[in-house]
Amino acid sequence: MSEIASMRLDKWLWAARFYKTRSLAVEQIGKGRVTVNASAAKASREIRVGDTIALRQGNVPKTVKVLGLSPMRGPAPVAQQLYAETAESIAERERLAEQHRLAPEPAASIALQHDGRPSKRDRRSIDRVRHEWNDRWSASLDGN
Repeated sequence: MSEIASMRLDKWLWAARFYKTRSLAVEQIGKGRVTVNASAAKASREIRVGDTIALRQGNVPKTVKVLGLSPMRGPAPVAQQLYAETAESIAERERLAEQHRLAPEPAASIALQHDGRPSKRDRRSIDRVRHEWNDRWSASLDGN
């Protein structure tokens, strides 16, 4: 960690390894998914030690307090020393994980039932339905 007084928000998010690239950090900031001290922020916003940053990594909300500034992206253990996640954020993240575990996405169970491609039997059933539908459709066009 360096002895710099402030740095750009997008660069800090990249250096702290919240986002893989600075352009991804800028994109998330532009979508309003990152706030600094509970107010909307721009990528060029200067942050300082002690600021509170609320962000989303995928579907996971996090609130962190800035402990240090680094002008370059380092290894993960070094990056984790740049911030501390708040106790409320950790509790909320664990609550959401438990809620997700108890009530999984309905579409996930559908995906587990079918292994992608239909079987030969499924395909024949689909073809049968298509042919029946096409026969009815073409008969209605002929006026029968």
